[in-house]
Parts: sequence; structure tokens; C-alpha cells
Amino acid sequence: MLRREFLAMRNRLTADDVRGAGAALADRALELPELADARTVAAYVSVGTEPGTLALLDALRARDVRVLLPVLLPDNDLDWGAYEGEGSLARVQHGRKMALFEPSGERLGPDAVTAADVVLLPGLAVDGRGMRLGRGGGSYDRVLARLERAGAHPALVVLLYDSEVVGRVPAEAHDRPVRAVVTPSGVRRFTAN
Repeated sequence: MLRREFLAMRNRLTADDVRGAGAALADRALELPELADARTVAAYVSVGTEPGTLALLDALRARDVRVLLPVLLPDNDLDWGAYEGEGSLARVQHGRKMALFEPSGERLGPDAVTAADVVLLPGLAVDGRGMRLGRGGGSYDRVLARLERAGAHPALVVLLYDSEVVGRVPAEAHDRPVRAVVTPSGVRRFTAN
């Protein structure tokens, strides 16, 4: 129910809204000290009305940061590939699910994410505890569990619209808080992480 409400709000956004938010989001994210010091960042390519990420991905590459992007596997787990610019992306239709833009080069394996200094997470909302509401597919729950098993502790940052920072979202025992949320208007940090 809650996911549908956030998706409905996003679906009312225009292409100009999404583009403008993406540019502002990149500016705010690039101010993060975690990204200034990062050598490897795991990110994602936004689709539809998600807050735009391409400007941020290109800015990170311009800083010589290695950017890893997810490749959705049939079991909803994620493999990873390196981002080599917008021309290196392929539009991939996953059954009835949405089409995603994925890196077309070499697959690095699901464990490649454990080398990331920062993991930029998609989401639909985050609350004051830093708990993120995802789309419900479980792909990033697997990523976070993989990081924990590997003893990897990258900075976890979710990228959202301003209206998606809310009082509380449902959380389960396996959910992990993020360190910060970046929205077009700024950065909010959470003390739990």
C-alpha cells in the first residue's frame, strides 16, 4: 500500500521535474565527503520517474571514480559491471518487470559490490531512523546481506525526492539503516549508521 502511494506520487512528475531533480541531486551528492574520498562507488541507473542518476554517474567518472552498476539476475540478485559512460548501457527488458539500463561490458560477479566505498541505493522513502523503503523485490536486501557477510562497511546512501523523507517506514529485522539520504534540496545524515 505504502509503496503504491509513493509510486503514484512519482508518476505525477513531468520529465522536466525528473531532469531538474537529477541535476540538483548530483550537485548535492557530490558534496558528500564519502563520495569525495571514494575510489569505487556502486550505483544504479535511474529509470522512469526515479530521481535521475546519470549526471551523478558521469560526474563520478570524471573524478576517476570506478562506478559499478547492477545487472539484474533471474533470481532478483545483482551482478555488477563497470560504467563506461552512457553509451556503454544496454536497455534490458526483464520479463514483465520494468526495462533497466545495465552495463553492457564484462560481468564482475555479485561479490564485486564488496569493494565499494559507497553504495548508492534506490528507494521509495526513508525515515528518521535511516530505514529505507525499497521497491520490494529484495535485490538490495541481498546486496546488504552480502556486504555484511563479507565484513564490508561502505557508506550506504539513498537517493530520493524531498517528499520521500518521511516520519516512519515499515522495517523488518534484516533491514539496515542508511548513513544518509540525498535529495535535490540537500543531505540528511542519520546517527544510527
